Amino acid sequence: MFAKPVPGRTTAAAEGDVVVLLIGMRINHFWAAHQWFPVMRSMIRMLRELGRDPGRGLRGHVLLTASPRTYYVVQYWESKEKLYKYASSPDMLHHGMWAVLNRKERAGKLRRHVGLWHETYVAPEGSYESIYFDMPEFGLGAANGVVPVEQRGRYGKDRFAYRSA
Repeated sequence: MFAKPVPGRTTAAAEGDVVVLLIGMRINHFWAAHQWFPVMRSMIRMLRELGRDPGRGLRGHVLLTASPRTYYVVQYWESKEKLYKYASSPDMLHHGMWAVLNRKERAGKLRRHVGLWHETYVAPEGSYESIYFDMPEFGLGAANGVVPVEQRGRYGKDRFAYRSA
């Protein structure tokens, strides 16, 4: 099942601030699959958990690889408050997984077979822009929908300057 391209030029229909979380893992030792595979599986489980409840604030995501060792997810969130609420909710998978990691670290049981990282960005309205040409909805456009580029400005500088009413 492949998404069909949207003909012509479009831009993300995002309004207001955009919250982007990059979160990933690096396999430090391939032979230690018993250490890194559960980390990879837990990220997929968290994405499924968030997908079942759109009210939690995850608007969309893209799974990517940076190398044979490094995998990450670009996530688009409704707000940083909803992102933080999910991350710290005791009834959600993230909280439990982070608690396990912290316990292993305190007990000296981490083997350094897998690295974890994340970066979070809040881009205020007017400080981001996008363009898609004959593309299926992707990235920020998939998370927020797309509109014809003319609605936001044909040039990048015009789309940067766009402000919702």
